[in-house]
Amino acid sequence: MMTPPGSTIGILGGGQLGRMLAIAAANMGYRVHSYAPDEEIPGGDVSAAVTRAGYDDLAALDAFAASVDVVTYEFENIDVAAVEHVAKIVPVRPGAAALRVSQDRVTEKEFVADLGGRPAPFRAVDSLSDLAVALSELGAPALLKTRRFGYDGKGQARIDNADDAAAAWAAIGERPAVLEGLVRFDAEFSVLLARGADGASVVYDCPKNEHASGVLALSTVPGGAPIAGQVAEATALARKVADKLDYVGLLTLEFFATDDGPVFNEMAPRVHNSGHWTIEGARVSQFENHIRAVCGLPLGDTSLTAPSVRMENLLGDAVHDWRSILADPRAHLHLYGKSQVKPGRKMGHVTRL
Repeated sequence: MMTPPGSTIGILGGGQLGRMLAIAAANMGYRVHSYAPDEEIPGGDVSAAVTRAGYDDLAALDAFAASVDVVTYEFENIDVAAVEHVAKIVPVRPGAAALRVSQDRVTEKEFVADLGGRPAPFRAVDSLSDLAVALSELGAPALLKTRRFGYDGKGQARIDNADDAAAAWAAIGERPAVLEGLVRFDAEFSVLLARGADGASVVYDCPKNEHASGVLALSTVPGGAPIAGQVAEATALARKVADKLDYVGLLTLEFFATDDGPVFNEMAPRVHNSGHWTIEGARVSQFENHIRAVCGLPLGDTSLTAPSVRMENLLGDAVHDWRSILADPRAHLHLYGKSQVKPGRKMGHVTRL
């Protein structure tokens, strides 16, 4: 069912992704109501209404749901129970199924493998003894990651040999985890796919992604070799994932480009940092296409607006370079309105066409 312009869109989560979704929605004539528990809500700065409350506050969730026409979310670490509760009152797109899969790294890898995708070799780990067995099977070096609530390199520890196991287990808080065998790859890339409720979908050019300390630093489009030869297979898997979940909105899958083809890394049921370049670099941005999908509108053109596009995250103190960035005629600056600068924190981004 279509949610026409003039309606109110509820966004669970109030970070920079919610901020850019709210701007895209406002440009299309929608009002946005942001809901988040955080003291500082960048998305709320550009929203018509803001609720600051916990995801376990059922009375606040009820009032929020009653005030909007459709709901979406801007990050995946939201309690599934909260989404299911809201969905009893108002449509939530994408639904809770995508959250259930993406919130658990083991579930996510098994889900993708069942659809024919190839994740890195992995083993579930629930104890230090499990870790010892997993290392004997996968070998080292390897990465130990918490099953839930990890992002931007958080909740991870590298294991170079079996003697590192105890320290790595302690470093992640001795929580349920997954051990991943290291993948030899030539490049990292992502598939950004927008899917409507009618099953129609559009895909953006795949960006080549470069990370620093586990945080995305740079996305470049076109991604070039060796990505080009692996896009078709990766995109086909993304469509299978979206169709299986009956997904509505922007879906992101991250991959390693290897000699044997694309290896699945992880998925995000939301707009994604590696798609920020689409604001100026594509005819219709990932944020607008997410809003279009959620509201039942026709999906927009994903083609490039320039021969090449480069998006750089402004991490930590790099945000203070705004003056020189604005002096560059090719640059498009986006600052997220965060008051506290921390090393590695995403403070903004700059896109150059």
